[in-house]
Amino acid sequence: MIGKLSGVLEYRADDHVLLDVRGVGYIVFCSDRTLASLPAVGTMLALYTDLIVREDLLQLFGFTSLQEKEWHRLLMSVQGVGAKASLAILSTLGPEGVNRAIALGDWNAVKAARGIGPKTAQRVVNELKDKAPKVMAMGGTLGLALGTQTAEPGVGQGVNQAAGADDDPVVEGAVNARVAKGSAAAAASAADRRVSAQSEALSALSNLGYAPGEAASAVAEAAGAAPEAETSGLIRAALKLLAPKG
Repeated sequence: MIGKLSGVLEYRADDHVLLDVRGVGYIVFCSDRTLASLPAVGTMLALYTDLIVREDLLQLFGFTSLQEKEWHRLLMSVQGVGAKASLAILSTLGPEGVNRAIALGDWNAVKAARGIGPKTAQRVVNELKDKAPKVMAMGGTLGLALGTQTAEPGVGQGVNQAAGADDDPVVEGAVNARVAKGSAAAAASAADRRVSAQSEALSALSNLGYAPGEAASAVAEAAGAAPEAETSGLIRAALKLLAPKG
């Protein structure tokens, strides 16, 4: 099983990328959201991967976070949801959106994905709702896969001056590549913080005695209302949601 690939992004297509790993090119299929978050062609890239083996086909699917990879695996375990449908759901909602939709039982959000009907959406929510707490507690993003969590300070600054050729297209290309890489790393770092906050809030509520399912639903709802909230804010909001009504 191939669990992670690190190499140079050779090209990007509508639904896949070609990753050059020490001279071997791997075609890796990704969700629309993942493709949009990747750095510029020609830069280093690491993806968590899942390999599907069939009699006449080998397909690799790539993800920038362990949450996304785990949801892909779980979504495909539902009857009527194949790899294409799973990527459609992840493209529409993203891993954090899938967390919220399934934890809250919001099958309408799942149904919004291309090619997903109401019966399939309801089946996804019903069969995977108990899995949400475990997946929400998972961390690990592209930054971890690359071994770096944050963007380099001052990315793109001082390169032209050092080269002494502001108009050199080669230098300009290097700057653009570094800026794109820095932007992707920054996005991964922001995702890290959101995942970490939700995971820590979920753990805190579990330690307070709340059942995993109700804790996950409360954290998912709180995160949906305030995506950038820190751990303490999520805990307070979730506790309000869990408080007895009336």
